[in-house]
Amino acid sequence: MGFLSFFVGEKKSTASVAKERLQLILAHERNGRNASPDYLPQLQRELVAVISKYVSINPNDIKVNMERQDNLEVLEVKIELPEPAR
Repeated sequence: MGFLSFFVGEKKSTASVAKERLQLILAHERNGRNASPDYLPQLQRELVAVISKYVSINPNDIKVNMERQDNLEVLEVKIELPEPAR
């Protein structure tokens, strides 16, 4: 860590910010296990916004689903990316 970054702080990468948000969402959801996952549509919109910065995609090509089985929670994110240009 540089001297200046100690005072100013480091700029976080998009992936790092997305990871932190996802961790917060999952921690919040674990606290209210019986609550419905109403954050999934917002998560899907945010994923579309981030991925659209890099690849042209259709918002319908991203599916976010939460499954619960006993004490196990699985967050499934399915992203269909366009074929590379040849």
